[in-house]
Amino acid sequence: MSAIPQTKLTPAEYLEFERRSEIKHMPKKKSSLQNKSELLAVRSLLGAVGALPLETSMRFGKAVGKFIGSHFPKLQKTARRNLEIALPELSETEKEKIVRGTFESLGRHLGFVSHFRKFKHEDIRNLVEVVGKEENFDKARESGKGIIFFTGHFGSWEIFNLLPPAFGHTMNILVRRIDNPLVENFVDNFRTRFGCVTLDKKLSARRMFRVLENGEILGILADLNVQEKEGVFVDFFGVPASTTTSIAKLALKTDAVVLPAFAVWNEEKQKYVVHLEPAIDYEKSENAEQNLITLTQKVTNVVEKYVRAYPEQWLWIHKRWNTRPNGEKGLY
Repeated sequence: MSAIPQTKLTPAEYLEFERRSEIKHMPKKKSSLQNKSELLAVRSLLGAVGALPLETSMRFGKAVGKFIGSHFPKLQKTARRNLEIALPELSETEKEKIVRGTFESLGRHLGFVSHFRKFKHEDIRNLVEVVGKEENFDKARESGKGIIFFTGHFGSWEIFNLLPPAFGHTMNILVRRIDNPLVENFVDNFRTRFGCVTLDKKLSARRMFRVLENGEILGILADLNVQEKEGVFVDFFGVPASTTTSIAKLALKTDAVVLPAFAVWNEEKQKYVVHLEPAIDYEKSENAEQNLITLTQKVTNVVEKYVRAYPEQWLWIHKRWNTRPNGEKGLY
């Protein structure tokens, strides 16, 4: 876990700590030609898939996902290893079904995202079913506090860039910028076309505190492996996983409401269903570091609940348990 009890830091001190923590070897700068080539590839793929009717795009996207899965054995290897770690009790047949489903889910998500440029507010309201809005989200808004929406790389997580504005709410979204500025600008236009605001996770610590203190909404992904200095180890499928402390830090400093939200593909309804869960209860004791760990564990428990319920829709190709506690052997 982090060696520094960061919940004791003021927002200004936290910002300075984050800046120092980001000092590392910078990746090799890409050439202008490489940047343009990557942009062309992304635009061409999304343009080709998005030119089809939405249902066809999503079916075609599934085929693209299967193609990627069959031509990138390293990704399949990572997915299988993750399933050995998380769900060792499953048969090989069950594990292979989940691996296939992961790539199909990513492809379906691609098909849906390819239509973002065409969607209007009413399209989102018609295409996406929302469960728990009145009893959970509306209740949180009535509190007047800031709201932290958290989700994972699950189903169609990019939906949350369009969903709140479709219901009249602006949302700030914490993102990791793509190292190709041309692709980043292209993707950012997709994400913000309805009015959401993207915040660079490396540069926006002070602003994250500010938006929550002002009663605004902040969206954060909570399910990726992080370096040890950026998180704490909590149990995920019974195995210690280095997990971002961003949600806990922000909530404990601003008293924000912490709301889980997951977009699940429903095959019977042929649409994404967004589940807005009840707010996570948390308390602040005098032990600041334990507060951080406890809330991060609660957040991770909800992520695990959805991964267990819909395993074929989670990003198993990510090395979730890559960072290990000091002295522990790597799992990959």
